Amino acid sequence: MKFLSIIPWADWLALVCFLALWAGYAWFARVWGRKMGSLIHTTNRYRGYWMMQTTSRDPRMLDGLITQTLSNTPAFFSSTSILVIGGLFALLGTTDKATELMSEIPFAQATTLIVFEFKILVLIAIFVYAFFRFSWCMRQYTFVALVIGAMPPAEDFDAGKHDRRAFAERAAAMVGAAADTFNDGLRAYYFSFAALGWFVSPLAMVVATLFVVVILYSREFRSEVLSILKDEMPPPQ
Repeated sequence: MKFLSIIPWADWLALVCFLALWAGYAWFARVWGRKMGSLIHTTNRYRGYWMMQTTSRDPRMLDGLITQTLSNTPAFFSSTSILVIGGLFALLGTTDKATELMSEIPFAQATTLIVFEFKILVLIAIFVYAFFRFSWCMRQYTFVALVIGAMPPAEDFDAGKHDRRAFAERAAAMVGAAADTFNDGLRAYYFSFAALGWFVSPLAMVVATLFVVVILYSREFRSEVLSILKDEMPPPQ
C-alpha cells in the first residue's frame, strides 16, 4: 500500500489506460478481424493455399526453406528483446543522470527517482512479454517443420490414401498460430514506443497509446497491402 501511494495517481491512471487500450485493441483485432478480414486473417487464407500446394510437392525442400525463412524474423526480434532488456537494466544503475536529462526536455513532467525506475520496470516487463511471444513463435515454426516433414508422399495423396485437405488444414492452422504469436510480440514493440511517452508525462503516454492504436488499425484493417491480398484468387484444387 505504501508503494501505491508513492506513485502519483495520474501515473497509475495512465498505466491503466495504456494496458486497457493494449488489451482492448488485441481483443478487437482478434474478434473483429474474423468478421471484416484483418491482415492476419486474410494471410491465413494464403497459408491454407500454401499448405495445399505443399501436399502436391515431393520433395518439400521449398517448404522447408520458407519455414526456416519465416522463423528467422522472430529469432531476430527475440535476440533484440534480450539486448533491450539488458540495456534497460543497465539504465536502472544510472537513473539519477537519466532523470536529470529528462528534466531538461521541454514539457517533460518532473518526477521522483522511484517513479522513474518504476517506468523503466514497466518497459522491461513489456520487452520480457515480447521475448516470450517471439521465442514461442520460433518453437511453433519448428512444429510447422515437423508437420510438413510428417506429410505422406504426394503420390499417396493423389492415390486417395490420405485426406489431402485434412493435412493441409492442420499445417495451415499451425502456421497461422505461429503468425498470430509473432503479431503479439510485434504489437508489444509498437506499444513500447507509446510507453516512452510516459517519461514525458502521463498525458503524453495516453496520447501516444491512442496514436499507436490508430496506426495498428490502419495497417491491419485499412492498408494497401490488405486490399491487394483481398483480391479474389481461386483456391488450389
